[in-house]
Amino acid sequence: MTTAEGLTPTTTPASGTAHLAEGRRRRRRSDTLRGWIYCSPFLIAFGLFLIWPTVYGLWMSFTGTSLAGTNTEFVGLTNWIEALGDPNVWSSLGNTAWFTILSTIPLVLVALILAVLVNIGLPGQWFWRLSFFMPFLLASTVVSQFWVWMLNPQLGLVNTALGWFGIEGKAWLQDPSTAMIAVVVTTVWWTVGFNFLLYLAALQNIPEQLYEAASLDGAGRWRQFVSITVPQLAPTTVLVLVLQLLASLKVFDQIYQMTGGGPGGSTRPVLLYIYEVGFTGYRLGYASAISYIFFFLIILISVAYMVISSRRSVKA
Repeated sequence: MTTAEGLTPTTTPASGTAHLAEGRRRRRRSDTLRGWIYCSPFLIAFGLFLIWPTVYGLWMSFTGTSLAGTNTEFVGLTNWIEALGDPNVWSSLGNTAWFTILSTIPLVLVALILAVLVNIGLPGQWFWRLSFFMPFLLASTVVSQFWVWMLNPQLGLVNTALGWFGIEGKAWLQDPSTAMIAVVVTTVWWTVGFNFLLYLAALQNIPEQLYEAASLDGAGRWRQFVSITVPQLAPTTVLVLVLQLLASLKVFDQIYQMTGGGPGGSTRPVLLYIYEVGFTGYRLGYASAISYIFFFLIILISVAYMVISSRRSVKA
């Protein structure tokens, strides 16, 4: 439309608002497209190396695929039914659960104790931090070989040291009653440094005023630890516990290198059994079925843990 003079064009408020809205929509579309372009390298890698192997592995569990590439026909739930009835599957799952229980508890408690000792101001702080964390930097092969030598029944340092006190040594890795304990000790020595650092960082973030107020109220060191330190470390403890559970359930390296799952399958975890079935027995389809049974069990455990944690947080 024009003004009273009939010369100067004008824009109505409605058309101006529509123009601004259209401009905002164009900018949003442009930003969205730019965001997808920036994310595309990750999404492509995520799809190729996680989503596709997961879907293909699930499909493989319903086939008779072998490592030789033969017998790829669809067999339905045959592999799943066989796996659920396989005693080796359940024994390896039991070994995995037993290792998880034996390793998780000391890896939380020992890490907390070491962090508290360093935090109270032991002389030579750098030495203790380096000593506790350095094993975590070593490769699993190095750690496993080191402890195999240490636990050697004839020449190992452990049996030699026990002999100094008149205690008879044992074949630690060859005895079914001690092989798992030996692997757990190795794992604790190897990985406790990471949890130690998490706890130490959390301890150093606790306000000193809390301890000063508790001291003025007459609380001793133990009461301060129970009433201040432990509650303040609760989030870190949950994090350490979850990370340790996941790491222990995935145990493979040190057992494969130290005992090979023996003696008599007493230390064989489920991942090692999956490896043996798939790459020694050439039954990739059956190994995939076992893998997904283990995967679904972990999901059930995770869901149960989340439900229990949410209920506790609601009650608190």
